Amino acid sequence: MDIFGKAEKYIAIVLLVLMGIVVIAAAAEIAFEIVTGLIQPPGFFLDVTELIDTFGLFLMVLIGLELMATMRMYLSDHTIHVEMMLLVALTAVTRKVVILDTVETEPLLVFGVGFLILALSGGYFLIQKK
Repeated sequence: MDIFGKAEKYIAIVLLVLMGIVVIAAAAEIAFEIVTGLIQPPGFFLDVTELIDTFGLFLMVLIGLELMATMRMYLSDHTIHVEMMLLVALTAVTRKVVILDTVETEPLLVFGVGFLILALSGGYFLIQKK
């Protein structure tokens, strides 16, 4: 293995470890937000904005886990799996849809996000079909 291959491998491992640290920190943040949201008066209730923020954090952790899986696959066989990248992109767009403020969002942006979801879904379907 040449020096660039070794450097690439070590950089990918460092990135995987750093991503793991970020995912753990984000999961701890979710737990903290849920516990503090339930403890604060009136108790056992999260308002709509807190729920949306919590779901956004959940999806961020899921995106991190998917990126970690993609990096692990890259380390094992040195290829980038397009279907995993499409799934990460779909999850990221889904997160955007969940946290999107429909009152202040322009209709053209909503149309663009919808078209992006259709394009990513179509690409994923075509990749899985082959």
